[in-house]
This record gives sequence, structure tokens and C-alpha cells, in this order.
Amino acid sequence: MLTKVAQEIHSLLLKSGKKISFAESCTGGMIQKQITDISGSSSYFEGGFVVYSNRLKTKLLNVPEELLEQHGAVSSECAVAMVQGLRKATNADLCISVTGVAGPTGGSVEKPVGSVWFGFYFDKEINSVYQHFEGNRTEVREQATLYALKTVMDYLRS
Repeated sequence: MLTKVAQEIHSLLLKSGKKISFAESCTGGMIQKQITDISGSSSYFEGGFVVYSNRLKTKLLNVPEELLEQHGAVSSECAVAMVQGLRKATNADLCISVTGVAGPTGGSVEKPVGSVWFGFYFDKEINSVYQHFEGNRTEVREQATLYALKTVMDYLRS
């Protein structure tokens, strides 16, 4: 399923001429791997970041430390700040950020395992979306990857 969606994105991005980039935390580069597994992706994939630590979210994407202290890394605010930093760094037409709790540890009552926030920069607008995924660590990461890619595909089809 992931490969099929990535292949569709490949075709749509080639037709549109748009560039894309990603900032990933809990998915650890899985989204970028799906994109770069396809030959020719260099014509639209600008690059991205795997920013697992808060230190790198701040250093590479300019996510304010105060924001992380106040809201945490798994938050709408962090997803938005990540996608803003990503846009500034890559100047891509489409920018996507992902931050969440893949588990099995790290969850809390407020942010249980499977909680994932996405930041999307499409059409010069930024939106954040929350999703909760069930399953083990691998399943949560795969579902988050698929959700991000399907959202990109749906946007490009519209």
C-alpha cells in the first residue's frame, strides 16, 4: 500500500512540477524512504530532516525551546513550528512534519502511545492534524507514514 501511494505521489509531483520536503520525528525517516525508493524522485524531493530529539528540532528547524517546554514535542504547536522551519530551510512547495509517540513507552494520559501530530504546508497555508493510531511501534509508524503520504496524494489530486 505504501509503495502504491508513493508511486502515485511520484506521478502527481512530476506532472505538477512541485517540490516536497519532510521533517520527521516519530517516523524516523520512513516517509522520506518511501519517496526516495522511487527512481527519479530527485526531480521533486528537496530533502528533509529526521529530528528525533528536541535539541535538533530547535537547532535545525528553529522550534523555540519555550514552545517545547510549554506544549511538548507531541503537540499541534510543535508540528506547526516544525513545518514552518522546514519551509524556511527547503523552500519546498509542499512541506510535511510529523511528531508523535510511537511506543511502546513514552505515552501519557494526555498523549497516549499512538498520538501523532502532522503539520502540512500546502498552498501557502499551514494546518495541523491530530491522529491516533493503534498497534505496536512498527504499526503506529507505518500508519503515520501512510497517513502523511495519503494526505499529500489527496492534496495533489484535488
